[in-house]
Amino acid sequence: MSTVSELIRSEADGSLSFGDYTLGEKAKLDNFAHSGDVYKVKTFKEITKLEKNGVFAYESVPGTAVTGMKATEGSLSFSVEGPEDAEITVGLDEETSYDVKIGGADAGTMMTNLGGKLTISVELGEDPVSVEIQKA
Repeated sequence: MSTVSELIRSEADGSLSFGDYTLGEKAKLDNFAHSGDVYKVKTFKEITKLEKNGVFAYESVPGTAVTGMKATEGSLSFSVEGPEDAEITVGLDEETSYDVKIGGADAGTMMTNLGGKLTISVELGEDPVSVEIQKA
């Protein structure tokens, strides 16, 4: 298992990686510039949170490490890992249906709430698990 030791980083392919679930105490990094946006990350063993331009983008309980996060118009994809199963909430468009795949398996179509949040449960083990969310 790996973590993002610098808390958040830009990858060569234009994606974003963040989170360190091995930390015993909260760590945060603010004002991280990536592709014209500004990010803030807070992470440790109990929770990982990401804000994009001051707006909620990602939260996991317990904390996780996310690699290769790519967001496009109508889709979000990333790989996630952690020491135990996690509940993950992502910020998307309000009251919109999304097709969700977890670990390559179809998890069905889910609807975001009034705030645009979508929550999924991910079973984590030794290997990273891919998450793909596509506007239906």
